[in-house]
Amino acid sequence: MNPIDLIVTVCAVLSPATCEEQHLVFNWNGSLQQCAMAAPPYIAQWVGEHPKWTAVRWRCEYPHSNDRAGTDGKPSAG
Repeated sequence: MNPIDLIVTVCAVLSPATCEEQHLVFNWNGSLQQCAMAAPPYIAQWVGEHPKWTAVRWRCEYPHSNDRAGTDGKPSAG
């Protein structure tokens, strides 16, 4: 199993224009597309624990996938 970052965009129930991203990390052994398709139960659990928010979209990413690698394969410093 590999850690996957499930990034959920949530908006406030009483103010739908107020949105933010929540990062939920869980172990997943499959593709990112399979992760996104399997995500609704995890999202439903989070929304159940945070009733002032509603999920509007989500995606899965490998942790640190937005880090840019330098020529030596290590993340760049800045």
